[in-house]
Amino acid sequence: MKKVLVTGGAGFIGTNLIKKLLADGNEVYSVDNFTIGTPEHAALFKDNNNYHFIELNIDNTEEFLMKFKDVNFDMVYHLAANSDIQKGGQDPRVDYRDTFSTTRSVLELMRQNDIKKLFFASTSAVYGDMSGELITENIGNLKPISYYGGAKFASEGYISAYTFMNDLSVVVFRFPNVIGPCLTHGVIHDFVKKLKSDPNKLEILGDGHQTKPYIYVDDLVDVIVKMTENIPKGMGIYNIGVDSATSVTKIADIVCDVLGYKGVTYKYTGGNVGWKGDVPKFQYNLDKIHKTGWRAKYSSDEAVRKTCEWVKEQVL
Repeated sequence: MKKVLVTGGAGFIGTNLIKKLLADGNEVYSVDNFTIGTPEHAALFKDNNNYHFIELNIDNTEEFLMKFKDVNFDMVYHLAANSDIQKGGQDPRVDYRDTFSTTRSVLELMRQNDIKKLFFASTSAVYGDMSGELITENIGNLKPISYYGGAKFASEGYISAYTFMNDLSVVVFRFPNVIGPCLTHGVIHDFVKKLKSDPNKLEILGDGHQTKPYIYVDDLVDVIVKMTENIPKGMGIYNIGVDSATSVTKIADIVCDVLGYKGVTYKYTGGNVGWKGDVPKFQYNLDKIHKTGWRAKYSSDEAVRKTCEWVKEQVL
């Protein structure tokens, strides 16, 4: 049995990861402040004796260090961040606090408690707008265009330094849009909310041609667990995703089809992005992760449909 810490454990990805970690027999400590995560998610595993939940703001480094003073985790899964890019775009302090400062706190906990293994959830947003480029992990001249992407990129820099100075073993995943059960925000979440308010009309940000890869959360959890079983020394960075992509208009079509909304009129706000800092299109090179033997089970369109089917079960 391994003793592991999951930050952002009541969030969307954290909830799905903890389900898998507990099923594999690990003792899991979950931390969340409910900014995006929910008490309902935190309570899902309350009857499992190997699950411990702590409500805590981990951007407060001293409070975080005191809470886990002298606790020696076998592994830290650092997922805590502001994953709502639109929200962060309205106030730069959000990503400084929730995305970068949380990473600094985790690294200090690891340094002071001599914890050696880390998984870090990074993002495709660190690359900035590289439309037309086939993006590899080694591509240079990264220029994030959102506060979120900048905070994740800065976090990667800090992790690199702590890895060298403290002989850490680190896996960093740069993944795109993740969807599936327990989804808390994002385009599908927004479309469902809008359709509940007005089932005849759907506002779509941008021109609807924004096209991105969407990965199903089960696929992501599988590769996280696979790649953190035996982490070599140093910092390994991987693009994680699927070979296909889905446009915003196609997502709207699937949402309406699965949830039974007929004759919906789409109203586009215009422009090639949904909001300032949005990246309209990108394409990953996935050769590095595919060479490990892992491939996503579900295509981008299949991930969208499966997520909509889960949403339908929740609303009926």
